[in-house]
Amino acid sequence: MFLEDKRFLYVILGILIISNLARMTTEGLLAILLTLPAVLIAITFHEYAHAFAATKLGDDTPMLQGRLTLNPMKHIDPVGFALLLFAGFGWGKPVQINPRNFNRKYSIEAGEAIVSVAGPIMNFVLAVVFALIYAALYRFAPTFIITQVGAIVFDMLLYLVMINIGLGVFNLIPLPPLDGSKILIKFLPYNAKQWFRNKETIFYIIFLVLWISGLTGYIISPALNFLYKGMLNGALALFGLF
Repeated sequence: MFLEDKRFLYVILGILIISNLARMTTEGLLAILLTLPAVLIAITFHEYAHAFAATKLGDDTPMLQGRLTLNPMKHIDPVGFALLLFAGFGWGKPVQINPRNFNRKYSIEAGEAIVSVAGPIMNFVLAVVFALIYAALYRFAPTFIITQVGAIVFDMLLYLVMINIGLGVFNLIPLPPLDGSKILIKFLPYNAKQWFRNKETIFYIIFLVLWISGLTGYIISPALNFLYKGMLNGALALFGLF
């Protein structure tokens, strides 16, 4: 995904950071530190999944640009990274692709949709994995959670589940420049596709309004909470703890 007006976004981000820091408590700062590994992992694997999918479809652009890697520094966008820390949703550095390089097994639009959905799917898979790790530790090392280190590890695992779900759900919003818009367009009739493309700027503005106003959080919160509780409860039930 890609956000073009970086100067505007940096101003909004600065206001957001200052606002959060002004009312941040010691507990809040600790929460930010515990969230940091989750944000790095969520963004890195999300963008790597885009690069991996494009490569598998025949496009070597991500590999040539050094994006087919799990090195976080290759995938971090400062704005999106900070927003994930302070707002709970954000993005990574966009993976550039050239759909004309795709093999002809799928249409270009289908290939773009596959590359787009790969990121959110990766985040949901990671959320499931970390939910299972959380449940496994709870089941087989119950005394670990009452230690200081154990409490930190368990909190970090919960953040890993939540941040990955949040990044996945956020990116599925069907508005440009998010991944969801590229997935949606694959399933639209021809006339609807043309209309959607012609109105892309308007949809982009709608996204910015939703994001700046904070309404994005209200939109994704029900799905995020449903998946978060469902994954954790499912993992706990799998280990006989729920």
